Amino acid sequence: MVCIKEFHSAGFIRDCRIIYLEFMNVSPETPVFIIGYMACGKTTFGRALARAMDREFIDLDFYIEQRFRLSIRDIFSRKGEDEFRRMEAAMLREAGEFSNVVVACGGGTPCHASNMDYMLGRGLTVWLQASEERTVARLTANNARRPLMAGKSEDEIRAAVREGLAARLPHYERAHIIFSGEELEDRRQISRTVSAFLSLP
Repeated sequence: MVCIKEFHSAGFIRDCRIIYLEFMNVSPETPVFIIGYMACGKTTFGRALARAMDREFIDLDFYIEQRFRLSIRDIFSRKGEDEFRRMEAAMLREAGEFSNVVVACGGGTPCHASNMDYMLGRGLTVWLQASEERTVARLTANNARRPLMAGKSEDEIRAAVREGLAARLPHYERAHIIFSGEELEDRRQISRTVSAFLSLP
């Protein structure tokens, strides 16, 4: 049994729900899926978590780029979002069948093609959260590689974050675990955040 916590950087817990789930004793065959809005820290957290759990790390966007030999930006511009989502769904299911993996998904992955149903049924799904301010700051600093944010001003990014997150919340909220990605700005914060996650009861 695991206590699912909305864990904040200040160290307090705002919400706690109980479900029956083998968590820290998940078998190597059970993948861990990290979901959340763009720039919440999925790749940073997922890579560190995989290292701590002695698992392989897969960034789903990078996995798609390697399999199709196109950048995400090029796939969007050449093939459109609908085709990208089809490719994404196929690659999620491919990566999800590997043993001993942590998979960091794209921000929109849970919202299409019954992907959330697949992840909930196949493994352990973690919604990594970050505040609006943290998300906007990260996106403003590095939006060139994100097709949905490229070329936007800070105000436009903030509006897009609010709208996009509101639309995706019903999907994200289905995750087994809700956890904070607020403190992932340096090695010490990353280590502390992963340790806190692995210490969940």
